[in-house]
Amino acid sequence: MQGQDGEGGDGGSPWNNSSGCEEERRPNAKEGKKSNVLPLWGNERTMNLNTLILTNILSSHYFKVNLYELKTYHEVIDEIYYKVAHLEPWEKGSRKTAGQTGMCGGRFMQVRGVGAGGIVSTAYCLLYKLFTLRLTRKQLNGLINHPDSPYIRALGFMYIRYTQPPADLFMWYDDYLEDDEEMDVKAGGGQVMKMGDILKQFLTKLEWFSTLFPRIPVPIQKDLEHRLGERFPQQTANARNAKPPITLNNHGKYNNSNGGRKDNGSVTARGMGRYVQEEAQWGEEQTSQWRARCEEERRDKYRDRSDRERRRSRERERSRDRGRVDDRKRDRHSRRSSRDRSRDRRRNRSRSRDKFAERSKERHRDRDRHRDRRGSPIDYAAELARERDRQRRD
Repeated sequence: MQGQDGEGGDGGSPWNNSSGCEEERRPNAKEGKKSNVLPLWGNERTMNLNTLILTNILSSHYFKVNLYELKTYHEVIDEIYYKVAHLEPWEKGSRKTAGQTGMCGGRFMQVRGVGAGGIVSTAYCLLYKLFTLRLTRKQLNGLINHPDSPYIRALGFMYIRYTQPPADLFMWYDDYLEDDEEMDVKAGGGQVMKMGDILKQFLTKLEWFSTLFPRIPVPIQKDLEHRLGERFPQQTANARNAKPPITLNNHGKYNNSNGGRKDNGSVTARGMGRYVQEEAQWGEEQTSQWRARCEEERRDKYRDRSDRERRRSRERERSRDRGRVDDRKRDRHSRRSSRDRSRDRRRNRSRSRDKFAERSKERHRDRDRHRDRRGSPIDYAAELARERDRQRRD
């Protein structure tokens, strides 16, 4: 890919095609004369990204260091050309979902993307970098018509899906719904899709791997489905009548790629009932295969539930063991404290007894001295002699 020096907002082509190739795709001629300043729909700070993904983008070394040095639109395009190899929000194997249940892990990992974070993909880091540049209409048209890489075009279409008003989505995508250019959208490879099919999924599905696109208001969503039905009647009829395809999810288990969603995009546990009612219209082989897959899904569900129960039981046992150890420590400490207190009391009693005995001996001695002094004739005679001497001197 050739390097470019100017900004995409300059006059002429949205990008400088220095290779000399003629553009094979042109911006939508039906747009007419419009302002070069693009409106932003939704949150102008987060680009309507999932909070977990945005947090990992802003804290990633790649975004803070590598992409910080890229200041122009063309430098970011060059980076997309060399670094982007898939369109998932997370790099392969970086989501740690072991031991998580409910919306944060297990079979429901693909529903919301609210579990523990992983390594955010270069595609989403560069998508948010494009958002920080506040692309113009010419620059965005340059992205979606770029001849060098389908991933440059795909990030341009994802930028439209995240930032443009829902009422304008069909206008942006209309000329590209039959685009046959192919790319591998899955981290690690294995899911090749045509550009037109990707855009149809952007318009009709809320989910994109382990994250969600911004919601489209119901009236606009119905209008989009009506337009797609008129444009591709055969595909719409096939999608309505065919049973949902069964694919392997990231955990090696069967799952329904339709996710059990109704047309309005809401998750429902009854979503599978419609297909069960249509079993009578299927052949015997199709029905047996479908029932076998449903049975395997039920077994996986019960296995997950039993795993959760075992984990909870182990946690309860550990808590009880910790409680017993703490109780033993408290009992040992209380017994030791009780022995110390008893020893102190015995010492105090012994000292008090000794002091009392010593005082008793002193009192007995004083009493004996006083008794001897009072009853002795020698003492009386001496006192009498001393008194006579005193009177004589006087």
